[in-house]
Amino acid sequence: MKFNPYLNFDGTCAEAFDVYAELFGGTIGFIQTFGESPMKDDVPAEMHGAIMHASIDIGGQYLYGSDAVGEMYKQPQGFAVSVGLSDVDEAERIFAGLVKGGIETMALQQTFWARRFGMCTDRFGIPWMVNCE
Repeated sequence: MKFNPYLNFDGTCAEAFDVYAELFGGTIGFIQTFGESPMKDDVPAEMHGAIMHASIDIGGQYLYGSDAVGEMYKQPQGFAVSVGLSDVDEAERIFAGLVKGGIETMALQQTFWARRFGMCTDRFGIPWMVNCE
């Protein structure tokens, strides 16, 4: 059994996945708009450029996402995507990339459980925790 985060965006999925693929060293494996899908006649024309489904392969782990259609989008809350690392420099690089243009909730710092831990919401509205044990 595997658990994979599936993130919803308000029209910024393609941009977010480009950023995440570069930041995490992943590869976008699949990306399809509503207009490219067999469902294109079932969604409003203004949604045809929105992402229906996207995936990033990050070392055999997957991050999935899509743009929510119209009023279906809700600001993410009640969770965070947690990134576990063992290298302090890598934790600092990734946190800096995630917080850029976003909101820092807790600065990346040493804690009693980790060499570095920090929390932020990125510029796409996704909450993150970076933990370097």
